[in-house]
Amino acid sequence: MTPTPDFLLERDAFGRLVLVFASGERHEGVLPVRAFPIAAPDEGVSLVGTEGHELVWIDSLAATPPAVHSLLVEELAAREFVPEIRRVKAVSTFSTPSVWTVETDRGDTDFVLKTEEDIRRLGRTGLLIAGGAGVQFSVRDMTALDRGSRKLLERFL
Repeated sequence: MTPTPDFLLERDAFGRLVLVFASGERHEGVLPVRAFPIAAPDEGVSLVGTEGHELVWIDSLAATPPAVHSLLVEELAAREFVPEIRRVKAVSTFSTPSVWTVETDRGDTDFVLKTEEDIRRLGRTGLLIAGGAGVQFSVRDMTALDRGSRKLLERFL
């Protein structure tokens, strides 16, 4: 059974999220923010008001009613852009800076890896790679990549 929250979410005429508490208090332009976007993306979501203050804490997206869940997932997808690397096709050099050619879930792209410190480990198999243009790329499970991609990545770890 899905618990009934003491708030509603809806969109206004401008497409912004509006939080309405059971008391009738309204907050327009709220933003959902994940607490752990890589390690636990569906747990710990905060609804933040326009002044940056947390208005509601949601322990689990799965525990929200379907209407609230779909609005939150839709809004989070629009705000977050972290392409997932599925294959490392080539790197220009094994020193930095180097140009990486990768296949992602959003298509093929190139980015510049400025330093080896721009690759961060997330858990045992995950990686977060900061591209030179400020875009973050994720590798959810390095062991799931093909052998060639793993060999290229291991040169920088």
